[in-house]
Amino acid sequence: MTSKDFNEILDFAVAREQEAVRFYHDLQQESKFAAQMDMLKDLEAMEMGHIVVIESIRRKGVSEADIPAVQNLKISEYLSSDVDNLELTYQNILIKAMKREENSFKLYSEMSAKFPDSEISTLFRKLAADEAKHKLLFEKLYDDWISTGN
Repeated sequence: MTSKDFNEILDFAVAREQEAVRFYHDLQQESKFAAQMDMLKDLEAMEMGHIVVIESIRRKGVSEADIPAVQNLKISEYLSSDVDNLELTYQNILIKAMKREENSFKLYSEMSAKFPDSEISTLFRKLAADEAKHKLLFEKLYDDWISTGN
């Protein structure tokens, strides 16, 4: 893999994260309660943190050892895929977040399979694993919320 290819992939990943930052920032305009606003600000900050991680990969590179195994609760796979029209509630914010992370995971996983170059494949698998970790975070929050009887 050339340095140019590596940087183009990372530029693509950063652009997706910037899109997610805008998504959560825009949702803040629709929030009805301070708690929703705070949660959406936290999600926006988390996505900004993803950009920092990607930029770290740009400086340090990535190896197989950087790819953690991540549990998949598969909660988002069983929820509605039409999340654009959901009312802005705590539950639905979590669903939207899970679905965004699920879609990013699927994209990076598919990209890793399409590139025979092992370095490119490793990079996409690392990006997919990071999205899987984020999805797991939201799935756990959702599971905890449902378990409390909401």
